[in-house]
Amino acid sequence: MAGPVIKGENYRISVLTESLVRLEYSEDGVFEDGQTQVVQNRDFGPVACEVIETEEVLDLHTEHLHLHFEKGPFAPDRLFIELKGQYAVYGSRWHYGDQPETLKGTSRTLDEVDGAMELQDGILSKAGYALLDDSASYLYDDESGFRARPYPEVDLYFFGYGRDYLGALKDFYHLTGQPPLLPRYALGNWWSRYWPYTSQEYTDLMDRFKAEGVPLAVSVIDMDWHKTAIPARFGSGWTGYSWNRDLIPDPATFLNGLHERGLKVTLNVHPADGIRAFEDAYPMVAKRLGLDAEKEEAAGFDFYSPAFREAYFEDVHHPLEDQGVDFWWIDWQQGSHGKMDPLWLLNHYHYVDNCRTGQAGLILSRYGGPGSHRYPIGFSGDTIVTWESLAFQPYFTSTASNIGYTWWSHDIGGHMRGYYDEDLALRWLQFGVFSPINRLHSSCNAFNSKEPWFYSPETCRLMKQYLRLRHSLLPYLYTMNVATHEEGLPLVQPLYYHYPNEEEAYEAKNQYFFGSELMVAPITEALDPVFHSASVSVWFPDGVWYDFFHDWKYEGRGKLTVFRTSQDIPVFARAGAIIPMDAQPQTGVDLPEMLDWHLFPGDNRSFVLVEGEGAGKVETRLTVDWDERKIRLDLSGDLALLPEKRQHRFLLHTFETDPIIVDNQSQEIAMGELQSRPIAKEDRMFELLKSANLAYDRKNDLFAACSRAKDWKQLMKVITPLEEGLRQRLFEVIYSSEENEDL
Repeated sequence: MAGPVIKGENYRISVLTESLVRLEYSEDGVFEDGQTQVVQNRDFGPVACEVIETEEVLDLHTEHLHLHFEKGPFAPDRLFIELKGQYAVYGSRWHYGDQPETLKGTSRTLDEVDGAMELQDGILSKAGYALLDDSASYLYDDESGFRARPYPEVDLYFFGYGRDYLGALKDFYHLTGQPPLLPRYALGNWWSRYWPYTSQEYTDLMDRFKAEGVPLAVSVIDMDWHKTAIPARFGSGWTGYSWNRDLIPDPATFLNGLHERGLKVTLNVHPADGIRAFEDAYPMVAKRLGLDAEKEEAAGFDFYSPAFREAYFEDVHHPLEDQGVDFWWIDWQQGSHGKMDPLWLLNHYHYVDNCRTGQAGLILSRYGGPGSHRYPIGFSGDTIVTWESLAFQPYFTSTASNIGYTWWSHDIGGHMRGYYDEDLALRWLQFGVFSPINRLHSSCNAFNSKEPWFYSPETCRLMKQYLRLRHSLLPYLYTMNVATHEEGLPLVQPLYYHYPNEEEAYEAKNQYFFGSELMVAPITEALDPVFHSASVSVWFPDGVWYDFFHDWKYEGRGKLTVFRTSQDIPVFARAGAIIPMDAQPQTGVDLPEMLDWHLFPGDNRSFVLVEGEGAGKVETRLTVDWDERKIRLDLSGDLALLPEKRQHRFLLHTFETDPIIVDNQSQEIAMGELQSRPIAKEDRMFELLKSANLAYDRKNDLFAACSRAKDWKQLMKVITPLEEGLRQRLFEVIYSSEENEDL
C-alpha cells in the first residue's frame, strides 16, 4: 500500500515517501494519475505517516517532514512544509510560492558560451529541500503518446531529504525513471569533426589512428555526409538525409569498412526542415503521407504527427541504418514553437527507436529538461575554444547529476573560434578522459583539429597516452555505467554527495568523484612560465589518498594546492582502491584478454567488475585482504562471454613488487612479502628545480639546504621565506612524500 493521499475539492496531497510529497491544486478539481513526460512512477510502497485533519486544517507528520495546510487555495500563509532537522541557519521551512535555492542542475546547451553561465535548478539543496515543478509537463502513454493536459493544475513535488543527496537522487530516479544502460562502445574514444571528408580520407584517418596506437570506439560523421548544396528553391541545405555521393560514393561499403575496423557510426542530423523533394527517400515519404510529388510538396517537420514519425523512421532513417548507421546525433537548435518542445519528442522517439532490437540504445542530443536522463547521451553544444570554457565544464558536468543527468558529452577541445593553445588542448583532453564521454570535436576550420599529430611531438605523445588511458579504463567505466543504471549512482559526483556537512566539499566546485574509487581535480589554467606546471586547489577528505599515476601520498583532511606538469592531471585513488583496467587497449571495445587490477593499500575491500548485460552478464569479484596479504578472485555468470585466454595481473601500488599474473578462474592468491617503495622527496625536488627558470646558483643552494634538513621543522625553515609559487610547490613535495608520515 502506498502512502496516504488526502483529497479535497480542489487539492490533493500525496505522501510518496517520508521525504517526498506531491502537491496538486486544480480549479476544475481534476487531478492526473497517469505518466507525464517527466514522472513515470509514483508508487513507492508503504509510508509511515501520521495524519491529523479537521475541516479547516491538515497536518501530516513523517519521520522527516511536517506539512501544515489550512484548507483552501494554495498560498504562502496557508501551506508550508518544514524539515525535522536543522539544515539552515534560520530553519528549514518552505512556504508555498517560495523558490528554494538549490545546488543547481544543468542547462539545455553551452552553445556560444565562453566561460560560465547560469544553470537551471536541481532537486538538491543545502537547505535540505527543493521542488520539482511538473505543472507544465505533457501527459504520456504508449497508445496516445504525448498530449497536453486537458485541465491546468499546480503539480509540485517537494523533495525534503535534508542532505541525504544520494537518497534524494535514488527516489528521483524511482519517480522519473532509471538511467538506461549505455552500450559499452559509448564509453570509448569518439572521433568527431565538422569537415567534408571523402570516404577514402575518413577511412585513411581511422587507419592512421590505429597505426599510431590510438584506440577509437565511435566514428561521428558530421553534416557533410549528406547533400548540402541543393537547388535554391528548397532553401537551406542544413537539413538532409541523402548521401553526398561526391564525398561518399558507396555508403554501405564505407560504413561496413568502419565496422570492420571495430567502430560504431553515428550521423549528424538537423531535422527542422522535414523531408523535401530532393531527398532520395522522398518518393516513399510522399506516397506514405499522400503528398503531391509533382508539386514537390514537402513533408514539413511535425513530430507531433504519428504519420510523419512513421515516415521519418521507416522511410528515411531505417534504410540508412540498414546500410550501417548505428545511432543518430540529433542536432536540434530550434525552440518549441508554442507547443511541446520538439527536442523532447525527438529525444524520446529516437531513443525508443534505437532500442527496438533489444540492445542498449543510444542517441546524442541536447538536454530537454528534467527526465532527459532517460535518453542518453547529452550533447552540450558549440563551446568557444578558451580557458574560460574549459574552466566551467567540470563544474557543469558534476552539477548535472543534481537533476539526474549523468551522461554529458562535451566538444572536447572546444568547438569554434578561440585560439591555438597546445596546453589548453591537452588539458581539455585530460578532462575528457576523466569525464562521462570523451568525444573529440572541432569546427570546420583547417587550423582547428584534434588529431594528436596536429600538435608538437611532445603534445602528440601525451595526447596519445591519454587516449589509450581512456580505453584502458573501460572495465572500470562500464562497471560504473551498470551502477548508474541499477543503483542510480552517477559516474561523476560532486564531493558534497559524500561529505554533505563539510563546507569545503561545496567550495571545491571543479573537483569530483569519478566512480567509486577515484577523485579528480582537472587542471583548467595555463602552465606557469617559470615552473612549467599549473595548479589546482584540492580538498582532501578524511583518510589517505594516493596520486593515481605516481603513488604520492596525501593525508586528509584539508586543502592543498597541487601542481602538475603537462603530462599529469590530478587523479587520486582512495586508500584501499581497486581499479580494473584493460592492460592492452585496442580500437573497439572488445573485452580485454588481460585485466590489470590496480590495488592501493588501505582497508580490506571488494570490487565487483561487471561485463556484458542481461542474461550474458559476468561478475568478477576481487577481494583484497591487506592484513592477511591475500587476494580472492571469484567469477560468476556466463563465463563463455569472456576471452578464452584471459589473465589477471595485480599491480600493488606503493610496493616494490613484481606484478602477479594468474589465469581466469576463482582462486586465492598470496601477495607474498611486501616491501614499500619510498617516494624520495629529494628526487622530486631536484626535478622541480631542474625545470624551473631560476638561476643555477640559487637552485643549487636551495637544493643543498633542503637535502641537509633532518626533519620537517628544518625543511619548513628553508622553504617558508621563499616566494609563494616556489614555496607551495616544494611544500606539496614534502607533504606527499612517504618519508613525512608524521606531518
